[in-house]
Amino acid sequence: MGPLNGYTVIELAGIGPAPMGGMMLADLGAEVIRIDRAASEAPLPLESVSGRGKKSVVLNLKSAGGVETLLRMVENADVLIAPFRPGVCEKLGIGPEACLARNPKLIFARMTGWGQEGPLAHAAGHDINYISLTGALFANGEGEGRPMPPLNLVGDMGGGGMLLANGVLAALLETASSGQGQVIDVAMVDGAAQLMWMFHTFDAMGTWNADVREGNFLDGGRHYYNTYQCADGEYVSIGSIEPQFYALLLQLAELPPEDFAEQNDPARWVEQKEKLADIMRRKTRDEWCAVLEGTDVCFAPVLRFTEAPEHAAAQARHSYIEVDGVTQPAPAPRFSRTPSQVAHGNPANGQDTATVLEAMGFAADEIAQLKNDGAAA
Repeated sequence: MGPLNGYTVIELAGIGPAPMGGMMLADLGAEVIRIDRAASEAPLPLESVSGRGKKSVVLNLKSAGGVETLLRMVENADVLIAPFRPGVCEKLGIGPEACLARNPKLIFARMTGWGQEGPLAHAAGHDINYISLTGALFANGEGEGRPMPPLNLVGDMGGGGMLLANGVLAALLETASSGQGQVIDVAMVDGAAQLMWMFHTFDAMGTWNADVREGNFLDGGRHYYNTYQCADGEYVSIGSIEPQFYALLLQLAELPPEDFAEQNDPARWVEQKEKLADIMRRKTRDEWCAVLEGTDVCFAPVLRFTEAPEHAAAQARHSYIEVDGVTQPAPAPRFSRTPSQVAHGNPANGQDTATVLEAMGFAADEIAQLKNDGAAA
């Protein structure tokens, strides 16, 4: 039983960051009820992992019966997660005003790309667009090449899903003392901006050039914080920033002192990267692991995400689990007294409609009528 055992979250079905936030809350022990559309209208099944531990109720929110059913469910919930553009919930009749009228303690979490206000609020967008406006996209990529998206980890997941979970947890703590609910405006563009805090610090210190890529100490501009190809075509990563770690790199990798003794001479970085690349190509990835992994060099093999579950560190920490035949990350973080767990995999659309509604006080004939009317399935 996780630390959120006893809390109920209603998640309006979406893709990407909102389901991730709901997954994290489910992993933590909350009862997360996903409001799905009918199978014929549902998006492609992209969220099989994020659906773990959740229940599925199918409601037609374009019908009066479906809307009233959701509002009655809200009376029994602690949190509602809405992944729609500004104004959509209000148009459906399930906006914050309507929901908080039914349950003044409700946390209404709105997950959008651009936020609830501003000139872009109603525009479509994706992760790549949100991180474009924060400087995160510009900073990634090769120096003379084009910016390269770091998957959709910065906007959708770190700036969206994790920010959503963080906001919900903070709001629940406040509601526990005030007895009042509130609306959370979770915008991926805001979350991506938050993730750039360190680089604003470096800029203020004069230690980061925001006008270049691959020219700073964390963006691949220096030889001691970079990735290198090995003899077998695989890659390894080195992050020997601190002087003592750098000294150990020189010792264990047997780097010639005359070429590498000066760690922070900008005039030598290009040359040092080329020479270190040549040396790293002399051994395979596994051979370099045998020399450097587990030391204070700050070294790791560059694994494909499909390889990651087989690494010894992941195995020792049980960092991955298998649910319904799908290998996936285990819940995190870890709790000593109230451990998180995954009860089951992604539910089929509507498999819990009857049981959830019954538990929330709906009579059997009411449920049957909702299904007959097409308001539920």
